[in-house]
Amino acid sequence: MATIKQIWAREILDSRGMPTIEVAGQLDSGQIAVFSVPAGASTGSHEAIELRDQDEDRFYGKGVLKAVNNVNTVLAQAVLGKDPSNQEEIDNILINLDGTPNKSKLGANAILAVSGLALRLGAIANNLTLYSWVLSLMKKMGITVYTKIPTPIFNIVNGGLHGASNLDFQEFHIVPVSFKSYSEGLRMAAEIYMVAGNKLRQKGAIHSVGDEGGFAPNLFTNMDALELLVESIKQTRYGLGRDVFLGLDAAASVFYKNGSYQIKDKTSPLDKPAMLEYYKVLNDQYHLAILEDPLEEDDWEGWKKITEMLASETIIVGDDLLVTNPEKVQKAITEKACTAVLVKPNQVGTISETLKVIKLARENGLKIVVSHRSGETNDWFIADFAVGVGADYVKFGAPARGERVAKYNRLLTIESEISAYLKQNAS
Repeated sequence: MATIKQIWAREILDSRGMPTIEVAGQLDSGQIAVFSVPAGASTGSHEAIELRDQDEDRFYGKGVLKAVNNVNTVLAQAVLGKDPSNQEEIDNILINLDGTPNKSKLGANAILAVSGLALRLGAIANNLTLYSWVLSLMKKMGITVYTKIPTPIFNIVNGGLHGASNLDFQEFHIVPVSFKSYSEGLRMAAEIYMVAGNKLRQKGAIHSVGDEGGFAPNLFTNMDALELLVESIKQTRYGLGRDVFLGLDAAASVFYKNGSYQIKDKTSPLDKPAMLEYYKVLNDQYHLAILEDPLEEDDWEGWKKITEMLASETIIVGDDLLVTNPEKVQKAITEKACTAVLVKPNQVGTISETLKVIKLARENGLKIVVSHRSGETNDWFIADFAVGVGADYVKFGAPARGERVAKYNRLLTIESEISAYLKQNAS
């Protein structure tokens, strides 16, 4: 039996220049693993709480030295000598040490650091790739997972809190058709991204990229961004509706103010019925494959209505609505409020709780979309995790910026490994 011999954490920077936690651990065999914690910009109000220092003299209060100290002291001491193969046992220790429903005492970022590290150490101890180890944990929970690469949802234009504030919607996506190989889909996205960048330069409308690598252009309306994607796809060899579809992450809670939705496409604020009609018009015109967070995160009645309206052709994804929380996922299942759950381990705080949410969603017919956060590092953990849980889709941002490309390139490696394994077993 392998045991955890050492754990040590430090403060590093994420892709936005914000502090986050990196943690390393050593087994009694001497083998070492490293894990780093992502963070979101657009966060649901019901997410587990990450611990920040609130010291205005360091990183304007955004430092994580308190969380790092919690890892190096109370959390590390509690799991030293434990077998990392027992993921749920370790996670239960972490949860009980914190003792709050939202992990606000020790910090969800500190807790996830140790939980994620334990997962990596467990894979090493069992001489498995990380995705194979996650798959084995799913099997122990009674969920059969077929090893495949999830369909990627590529973020081409960033708006909202992730990019240009003149665009209300947070992410404008392209989604390759699922029968394309992953490597074909990645090439497709990279080529469309190149064309979109050139078109924006020709318009004089490009000035930066957003948090997730998508362009943050000087466009005036959400429809302008969608039309940019349509025009870019037309300029390639690919067909819209044949090879690739469009998708949106509205992150509607951000532009929901004083009881109405305020978007620049409309001169007046929209009430719920008007916003629902707006999405219907968008969907009729663009045939969206994915629509994430279309309404305010606590408007369950509205979510039920939009799912009833659009779910026959569009996947309705709950992120801020669900925040990877099992109680909220169960409510969504009961009320038929969405058809897919966005999964972010740092929203709930431990690997075991995340796996339980995936199990619940899978058993009740919801699609699984495993996602990065806007504040990322070059850690590609989430790519292995997505393959291991048998996710239907992944969201890792644009095919640009190192912290995004690290995940996409890791999926290329896994695709090659799966292909080699299948060929070997077929001969």
